[in-house]
Amino acid sequence: MDNAVILAAGAANPLLPNWWEVLVTLVGFLVLLIIVGKVATPMFEKTFEERTAAIEGGIQKAEAAQAEAEAAKAEYQQQLQEARTEANRIREEARAEGAQILAEMKAKAAEDAARITEQAQASIQAERVAAQASLRTEVGSLATDLASKIVGEALEDDARSQRVVDRFLADLEAQQQGASN
Repeated sequence: MDNAVILAAGAANPLLPNWWEVLVTLVGFLVLLIIVGKVATPMFEKTFEERTAAIEGGIQKAEAAQAEAEAAKAEYQQQLQEARTEANRIREEARAEGAQILAEMKAKAAEDAARITEQAQASIQAERVAAQASLRTEVGSLATDLASKIVGEALEDDARSQRVVDRFLADLEAQQQGASN
């Protein structure tokens, strides 16, 4: 057993690596590190930058769309307020115009009523005058005929018969006024 320990003592330590293996591994690692540093990292960086730009662009677009929507909403609110104001103004104008038309119609109706009343009164007055003239003539002729029959002589004289009729009618009017007072 002594020989086995001696052989093992002269042999390499299994816990220590072989320097050639360490050197080859180190060179391979450095080559891999250079490849990753020169090829893969720039590709990752480019992809990250593109994603960052896309996200920031999307955020900017969203903010712009938000601002545009707010501006459109403010414009809509302003237009809505203007439309309400215009509707109120039109409503008030229509009310005022309706009141004016109503007043004009009432004034015209009052004018028409006054004109019709005036025409009716003029017509009544004209008919009254015509009726009085007709009645005077007829009463005069009846009175003359009656007086002729009573007196027994003809009252042929027109001037005299007219005086008699006028006196008779004056007496008749005096009696009516005395009775009504």
